[in-house]
Amino acid sequence: MPTGFSIQDIVPLAISLLIALGVHEATHAFVAHRLGDNTAEEEGRLTLNPLKHVDLYTTILLPIILLIAHLPLILAAKPVPFDPLRVRFGEYGAALMAIAGPFSNLAMAAVTALILRSGAVDGGFLLQLLITFLIINVALFVFNMIPIPPLDGSRLLYAFAPEPLQKIMYQIESMGFIFILLILLALIMFVGPILANINSSIIHFLVPNLRF
Repeated sequence: MPTGFSIQDIVPLAISLLIALGVHEATHAFVAHRLGDNTAEEEGRLTLNPLKHVDLYTTILLPIILLIAHLPLILAAKPVPFDPLRVRFGEYGAALMAIAGPFSNLAMAAVTALILRSGAVDGGFLLQLLITFLIINVALFVFNMIPIPPLDGSRLLYAFAPEPLQKIMYQIESMGFIFILLILLALIMFVGPILANINSSIIHFLVPNLRF
C-alpha cells in the first residue's frame, strides 16, 4: 500500500479508498452471485454503497494506527461472505470470485489513466483526486494479488496448489487476523520496495508522463 500521504491528501485519499474498496467488494459479491452463491446478496453486500463494506477496525482504526506509528498503510474492507459449497466450479469458482475484486481495481485504474492521458483535467483538486484514485487502485490490485491468506491472490494459488501447500495455507488462514496482520506487516517491511516498484511500473505503463 502507498505511504507518504500528508494531511492535504486525506480528503482525496478517503474518497478514493471508499470508491475503490466499495467497487472491489461489490465485484466479489456480483461474481459470487453469477456463480450461484447468493450469500453476499442475502447479507446486503451486493451493492456499490461503500458504507456496506466498511469495517470499523480494519478499514478505519487500523490504518489510522499504522499512519500514527509511521508504518506501511494496510487496511481491509469487511470480507464479502460466500459459501464455497454454493459456488459453481468449486475451488476455481472461488478463485474467480477472489481475483474479480483486484481486477476491478485494475480496470478502474485503466479508466482513470485514459482520463488523465486525455488532458481533460489539467489541475486543481480533481486532478489530485484522479491521481490519488489511480495510485490507490493500482496499489489495491498489487497488494491483494499477493498469494498469502486472506488476500485474494491466495484463492488463485489455492485453486492450483498441491494438497500439502493447500494445508499450509489453510493453517495460516486459521491463525486469525492479528497473526496474519503481523505476517503482512513483516512482509511489507521486506518486500515493500519490490511492491513499490511494481506499483510504479504499472502506473507509468498506464500514464507514462505522470509525476507523483
